Amino acid sequence: MRAPKSHTYTAYVVPARRVGNIVPMPTTPRAKAPKSFDLAPSIVHQKLMKANRPVLGWPGDSKADPQNVKVWQRKLRRKVTELTGFARMPKADGPPPVWSIWKREHELGSIEKLMMRTEDGCDTPAYLCLPKGVKAPYLPWVCVQGHAPGAGWSIGCDAADDTKPANIEGDRDYGIGCMRRGLAALCVEQRAFGQKHETRINDAGQSWCHDASMHALMLGRTLLAERVYDISRGIDYLASRGDMRMSKLGVMGNSGGGTATMFAAALLGPKVRYAMPSCYFCSFEASVMSLYHCMCNYVPNLLLEAEHADIMGLFAPRPLVIVAGSEDPIFPIKATRGEFRRLKQIYAAAGAPDNCRLVVGDGGHRFYADPAWKTMLRLLHGRNG
Repeated sequence: MRAPKSHTYTAYVVPARRVGNIVPMPTTPRAKAPKSFDLAPSIVHQKLMKANRPVLGWPGDSKADPQNVKVWQRKLRRKVTELTGFARMPKADGPPPVWSIWKREHELGSIEKLMMRTEDGCDTPAYLCLPKGVKAPYLPWVCVQGHAPGAGWSIGCDAADDTKPANIEGDRDYGIGCMRRGLAALCVEQRAFGQKHETRINDAGQSWCHDASMHALMLGRTLLAERVYDISRGIDYLASRGDMRMSKLGVMGNSGGGTATMFAAALLGPKVRYAMPSCYFCSFEASVMSLYHCMCNYVPNLLLEAEHADIMGLFAPRPLVIVAGSEDPIFPIKATRGEFRRLKQIYAAAGAPDNCRLVVGDGGHRFYADPAWKTMLRLLHGRNG
């Protein structure tokens, strides 16, 4: 909105006295109007963001001692745990109760549908995929979908009917992909997605995540922390089985699953040994602060403390493969590459520069299974290069 060139405006100041019920409004001298007025709320936010210097961001010393990296990680992990509300999640005492819903054979192995009670009032569907022709202990991966119809996609099924095979685009059949490579997978349904969508609230929001995100915030949590907690409880279940090689456990997911993967890797400590977040790692500035994104991506005050590279740097020096699309419209590749350069500095300072890889697929917002797994399997089996 632009004011006419001849327009002047009057600025009011608080009056010094009151006469009865009438408040006099003295004015400052008339001033010439600016060429335009700043009306969009995002303008002030962009100015604040440009001036922001994250308090706990990595200082950028690539020659730092690994011990100094650990000290920095402890400080930042403590803050991210606090801001996400993960610190408010229940303290787990042993593995979660788990019930078997069904089990069936697949040409690549077996698939069993489970129900895990990850916390009181929260039952979480998951699919356990075990590869054929592989002896225990299995190499396990926890796989999470993003804003997709549900975890049924992970086992190559229609989301509305997890017994009906379907053609899944974008390599999002993660459980099938794991079995194909001789890996076990626990495909966890994330809160507010698929079978975990809101069904109890009248007039629920149209966005999948709206109600759960807003309610979590009112309780000192975030939906993101709750999703990471369910991943953690899934890991507890896998550890209780006795047939998994937990020292090789990885977490992976695309989009909203990439978000959960990055924060699980950052917050769960040695529980997660390998991580492969897809189509999320970028920068807050170029993604959730510049483009429309679901409210489940937002954590109050987080950008004041850290950017993506800093949070992902909490995983150093453990093996990491970041997957991105060259044409991803909501996580721009330029910002992804920029943050990856910062992340490489953290890995170099931690003494493991080769454990941090970036795989860029030729396309948009999806998973790129072949190049991603090719790179990850080299790290998983100790083959660099």
